[in-house]
Amino acid sequence: MVTSTRTRSRLLIVARPNNSSSWRSNLMVLLGLSVPSLGIAIGFALIGAWPILPFAGLELLALGSALYYVCWKLQYRHVITVSDDSVRIDKGYYHPRQSWHFPRQGTGLAITPERHPWEGPELALHDKHESVSVGEFLNREDSLKLVTLLQEEIRTGTHSAREKRQF
Repeated sequence: MVTSTRTRSRLLIVARPNNSSSWRSNLMVLLGLSVPSLGIAIGFALIGAWPILPFAGLELLALGSALYYVCWKLQYRHVITVSDDSVRIDKGYYHPRQSWHFPRQGTGLAITPERHPWEGPELALHDKHESVSVGEFLNREDSLKLVTLLQEEIRTGTHSAREKRQF
């Protein structure tokens, strides 16, 4: 998902993966599966098959851990701030873990065409010394939206296959 906010002096673009469900809805799914699973396990434990209880608990723990991991991975974001004199790229989950600053005049947008019609183009912002890929987790429509937003603000430095690119 790509969202943008424009003020007089800057453009703020936030790119993040599509999130089909929130952590709260994941907890409801886990609760919905836990009640019958533990009910059946307790029923079997009452008739003497007690070893089923730890396995039911481990199954629910594994499912809860997987749901938490996926929800955490979907919190990843790329925040691109284009101001009058600089371009800033922040990447991270809940706060920026990596940041890059480029001067606006020296920044270019590199677009690598998609290999398959379902994929989106690969995007990278670069200056003379460094290149930073952005939006690699986006679907085709969101990638094209990000391309449109960035092309309005930053010159397209290259539009070719990665092997042919020169910075």
